[in-house]
Amino acid sequence: QVQLVESGGGLVQAGGSLRLSCAASGRTFTTYSVGWFRQAPGKEREFVAAITWSSTYYADSVNGRFTVSRDYGKNTVYLQLNSLKPEDTAVYYCAAKREVVNLQYTQNYDYWGQGTQVTVSS
Repeated sequence: QVQLVESGGGLVQAGGSLRLSCAASGRTFTTYSVGWFRQAPGKEREFVAAITWSSTYYADSVNGRFTVSRDYGKNTVYLQLNSLKPEDTAVYYCAAKREVVNLQYTQNYDYWGQGTQVTVSS
């Protein structure tokens, strides 16, 4: 069993930055793929970024602005959010699964965090 806890959300002005953390406990998730998703009010949950043991992936809407990374020693995955826009406002979730395919889909992720709110003011 893996428990995921997100942190680092908050209120920021457009153009600002935040760093989200996804800390895992229960067992090491070194071999897990970790995805970041977000959900704005009234919208479906959408893929943001993902990281495997060897690669990173980004949605077109955030490519070049967001960076996903992981610290194996701390069992934590990070999502650096730069050049934030009001349309980035959402609850951000991290999720983990063993597979390295279909990372952009919410289905088949085994574990989810509770989410952290990111609000970008114009």
